[in-house]
Amino acid sequence: MLKFLFHKQQQVYSLVEKYLEALQKTQEHFSLAMEVCLADDEARSDFGFLTDETHRFESQADDVREEIKTLMYSKVLLPESREDIMNLLDGMDKIPRDMEIILNMIKTQKLSIPDFLAQEIRDLIKASLEAVDLMRVQVQDLFRRKGRIKELVAVIDRKESQCDRIERGLVNAIFDSDLDGFFKLQLKELVIFLGDISDHVDVMSKQINIINLKRHI
Repeated sequence: MLKFLFHKQQQVYSLVEKYLEALQKTQEHFSLAMEVCLADDEARSDFGFLTDETHRFESQADDVREEIKTLMYSKVLLPESREDIMNLLDGMDKIPRDMEIILNMIKTQKLSIPDFLAQEIRDLIKASLEAVDLMRVQVQDLFRRKGRIKELVAVIDRKESQCDRIERGLVNAIFDSDLDGFFKLQLKELVIFLGDISDHVDVMSKQINIINLKRHI
């Protein structure tokens, strides 16, 4: 029986790794799509393709998440562990979903980001995706029982604070500009969604740390 449970748990861990790979692919294509969006008009021809690829990997991550849930409902883990892992997966899912929403927002609203905002938006994306990378390491460490989780909470918290500062600066720059009023609101919404990525990561980082601490109680 113990051997059977161990085998099932290894299946869960393997699927979590698969989920993290899909998340990484989602953020890679999101990053490329945003860079194309911020580049000159000639490069924007690739934006639709990269948006579709971001959606494809986001859907792949969602499928793996459901596969993990199905496996865990078959009593692979203790009930407490199941609840923790399922809440973790549901929380993490907000991150690739935000990436897809942002790209669809740009695509459907045909948003063109002004040059004076481009570098700060690049900085916001870079810091946000660095935080996602660190969170993925935390999740891997949670299952591999390594000890970097707590120290990464502080690093991610600093990244989230950095993103907040950039987000506030962008919103101020938008409303200090001479842009059309409705366009200002569209850009503000875009910036807020970009900022949400690091907010979600920060929440998940703390949740991962709590799950890890519960093991030692």
